[in-house]
Amino acid sequence: MRSSNNFDHAWRLPQKGILLPDDEVHTWRASLDQPPSRVRGFLDTLAPEEKERAQRFHFQKDRDHFVVARGLVRTILALYLNLEPHQLGFRYNSYGKPCLVEEINSSNLRFNLSHSRGLALFAITRGRELGIDVEYIRPDVAEEGIAERFFSTREVAMLRALPVNLQAEAFFNCWTRKEAYIKARGEGLSLPLDQFDVSLAPGEPAVLLDTRIDLEDISRWHMTELAPGAGFAAALVVEHRDWHLRCWQWTE
Repeated sequence: MRSSNNFDHAWRLPQKGILLPDDEVHTWRASLDQPPSRVRGFLDTLAPEEKERAQRFHFQKDRDHFVVARGLVRTILALYLNLEPHQLGFRYNSYGKPCLVEEINSSNLRFNLSHSRGLALFAITRGRELGIDVEYIRPDVAEEGIAERFFSTREVAMLRALPVNLQAEAFFNCWTRKEAYIKARGEGLSLPLDQFDVSLAPGEPAVLLDTRIDLEDISRWHMTELAPGAGFAAALVVEHRDWHLRCWQWTE
């Protein structure tokens, strides 16, 4: 929550020799719009299958954003592992959630990432699952009846009870919190989005209000809103509650 002393939402430049204690969660913010020389540098760190995936994008901008996002994952994780970015290996669960291969992850790092409109967020911790999501706020999307199709009855009622000028922000608060929750659980869209409720009103704490999936999730997962920048909504969901948040701004 914004009022908690355990959460620091200011995006700071990282210090040298950055450390990640067991009771901290680190989030990183970065732009995917990078100069060609830096894109090429990130491309050199990628595995052959990642380079192949990059080539599937039709538009150069989308291809570059993919390369930068994958390169940043490697670069940032390598800081904590004391490895070179190209040395990292990944595997994926049956729903596509990535994790580091065990051979290089003796410190039990867990991570998640999300990006929208050229802005990327990364979340890293040790020994606990987590999920992160960021979305660019588009009022036209919020007005297309998507809430009625995907949100719970309770969430739709809360959304429509708000003043019209707050509904776009509230819609994306709800969307990012739901996405972060299902990503933390690692089961993707196999979890019906209408089977749990999250808070959404602007200015109110991010909370998992109820779930028809697993009642123990109310105490298992902690949700917090992030402030990635004007025009964006973002949320972080982390297993257990005994952790502190640190926010870093990536810089070369």
